[in-house]
Amino acid sequence: MKATGIVRRIDDLGRVVIPKEIRRTMRIREGDPLEIYTSADGEVIFRKYSALGEMSENAVQVAEIMQKLAGCPVVIFDRDHVVAVSGAQKKEFNERRISTDLEELMEARRAYYSKPHETQRLRPVEGIARTALACHPILTAGDVTGAVAFLDHSDPAKSGAPSDLQCSLISAAAQFLGRQMEA
Repeated sequence: MKATGIVRRIDDLGRVVIPKEIRRTMRIREGDPLEIYTSADGEVIFRKYSALGEMSENAVQVAEIMQKLAGCPVVIFDRDHVVAVSGAQKKEFNERRISTDLEELMEARRAYYSKPHETQRLRPVEGIARTALACHPILTAGDVTGAVAFLDHSDPAKSGAPSDLQCSLISAAAQFLGRQMEA
């Protein structure tokens, strides 16, 4: 655990303000759910809650099935990090943060489908050069809870637009995961 040097007092309603700098760097937005943990040492720890992270085993299974059907690597994200990967090196992707471009796409609740010969392609994962062939937000009860992305082949010569099947599959995967979290 890293000390910030920031001290806050609890108000008469039991509230404490998380400083803007910490909210910005940790990507905590208004309305985000936080889990509260306590330790025997008297520590109180706030952690961002991820419903998709809670069902990561299901997300891994969905990623594996989608990868086999779509024929390209699949990455599933919660609102901040990679949750599941199939068809690409897991070590390279696991726990990586989403890119700001993907975050903006999710906030706009838009899907992304690459176009042939497109020069600026969506890079969904911070620090990784792989681009998305298609990407679709996961909606749960009207809220964005994550995204599913089909990655382009590592060979740029094979890059192009997603097939109709891939477009249908990514939409179905996003809807399925969204419904699983509602249940």
